[in-house]
Amino acid sequence: MSVRISSIICTLNRSDYLRKAIHSLVEQTLTKENYEILVVDNGSTDNTKQIVVEEFATVKNLRYIYEPIMGLSQARNTGLAHATGEYVAYLDDDAIACSQWLEKIVEVFETVKPQPGCVGGKIEPIWEAPRPDWLSDSLMTYLTTLDYSPTPVILNETRCRIPGANISFPKELLKNIGGFPLDLGRKGTNLLSKEESLIQQKLVAKGYSCFYHPEIAVLHHVPASRLTKDFFVNRLYWEGISEAVVRMQLESPSKLKRLQIAIPAALRLCRSPRKIANLAIATNNPDRFARKCFTWSQMSYIFGLLGVGQ
Repeated sequence: MSVRISSIICTLNRSDYLRKAIHSLVEQTLTKENYEILVVDNGSTDNTKQIVVEEFATVKNLRYIYEPIMGLSQARNTGLAHATGEYVAYLDDDAIACSQWLEKIVEVFETVKPQPGCVGGKIEPIWEAPRPDWLSDSLMTYLTTLDYSPTPVILNETRCRIPGANISFPKELLKNIGGFPLDLGRKGTNLLSKEESLIQQKLVAKGYSCFYHPEIAVLHHVPASRLTKDFFVNRLYWEGISEAVVRMQLESPSKLKRLQIAIPAALRLCRSPRKIANLAIATNNPDRFARKCFTWSQMSYIFGLLGVGQ
């Protein structure tokens, strides 16, 4: 039997999480001959290699790949280059796939017509600390959670966002659009993101759909370190920068055009001085804190267009 789908985990110094992620892929309902597990080690200094090579030595469809060049997009592209399946499915190293994860992904790609360009599903949090009272639902997406619909649905342009924690593509299609952009995606302490969003926008522009199926489900760890206000302020700041980078990649605007985009955005923000004033005011009100974070994102988007703040 041939490999139908390659499941890819990119990892860096999170061996305890990784162990659980691999276990979830070993215990899939899809016949083992039909899938492979690729672990791409992006320069770990912990016992990641030992866990993959020794603890899972009996798992015949598991491969360990070392990628020394730092960057999540780099690691994902390395996994793509080594994949032998017709489809590639990416799982975060701190996520746990449901037992039918791969089987459902293959089913969607092979039964939904026309074939989607991107498939994902539900992402539920594993809280490692209590959810703070100041954390509103509008910020939950920045913890990589997702619950679009109780039934399968084709995502429209306003809701076309499938996170990289649980995302899959036809392999050759992903290769044909250049894989993951190397100037986006996590790289050390750099929190640039939106690489998955850029790929999905490229696919939609080529006429492909993005498809959500709630049974393609994973659990995703939310550590206590992400349940702080500083995390969200920083995360939303980089969200705005990333949004600007994506726009520049899609449109390739001149410096003048970037100014023509940035100046009206800055003027709109200045017309709401309360928004700017709230940046300096501490609050435990969920809605006010969310607005504060989104204002940071608006400001950093302008910075990104102007080429500053990165």
